[in-house]
Amino acid sequence: MADMKKVATRDSYGNALKELGATAKNLVVLDADLAGATKTSIFQKAYPDRHFDFGIAEANMINAAAGLSTMGLVPFASTFAMFAAGRAYEQVRNTIGYPHLNVKIGATHGGISVGEDGASHQCCEDFALMRTIPGMTVMCPSDDVEAKAMVKAAYEMNGPVYMRFGRAATPVFHSEDFKFEIGKGEVLQEGTDIAVIATGIMVPEAIEAAKTLADEGISVFLINMATIKPLDEALVLEVAKKCGKVITVEEHSIIGGLGEAVSSFLSENCPTPVKRIGVNDEFGHSGPAGELLKAFGLCSDNIVAQAKKMFSK
Repeated sequence: MADMKKVATRDSYGNALKELGATAKNLVVLDADLAGATKTSIFQKAYPDRHFDFGIAEANMINAAAGLSTMGLVPFASTFAMFAAGRAYEQVRNTIGYPHLNVKIGATHGGISVGEDGASHQCCEDFALMRTIPGMTVMCPSDDVEAKAMVKAAYEMNGPVYMRFGRAATPVFHSEDFKFEIGKGEVLQEGTDIAVIATGIMVPEAIEAAKTLADEGISVFLINMATIKPLDEALVLEVAKKCGKVITVEEHSIIGGLGEAVSSFLSENCPTPVKRIGVNDEFGHSGPAGELLKAFGLCSDNIVAQAKKMFSK
């Protein structure tokens, strides 16, 4: 995928908000002193009267978003994942989740690929935190096209949504006619030997791994699971029955994320061996994004290695 166009999904977020803002007059965007980094500045330049900067006060921003939603507006509250899911967790839970308000959270800079910002900003716990909130939809796009479609879908649905967008540029593999549906996994390739379920920027890595495994005679059923909650349980059940072995891949802790969602569901409905590839029970550290991802095993080479090990058992 080296020759593919690469776009950071945080850029996709800003561009999608601007495009949507042209017709969605009730859309407002909130930020917490990070408009340049979250790319909501793109929306701000186009619609300055509908962009509100709350400074370094994420909890206040979330509470304001809750209030705006009760006035018929659709607020997109934006900041780094570490602050949206971490610092403002209480407000997200009690002010948005509990009354089930129509607030969308755009969280950028999630995961190890935040790179040089280091462990304090490398939020690998956000899926887990947001999944525990009843009624919260949790999503993570794999590329530019899916990210923009996801923002539009989030606007159109009623209820709280958490979306994670990345800092690093990643390959754009979807065509512009791609159709996104909340709660539905995307079958990228059918196979019979092993199922690989990936989300976010790990999807391109999983695609590369599937190609390598095919050359070695291992048939991979590959799924892009952009919606982590609600999980596409029907599709997970289908591939588990067809392949009998499942690998999950995510730029998130193996505790509480996609891997745990898949494992929990299968343990109750179709006990299946599952290997979770993600960040183990540890913090990240500072370094170039690409090197960090490889160091933590979040790369195609490790997916191949784990698949071969699992397939040989």
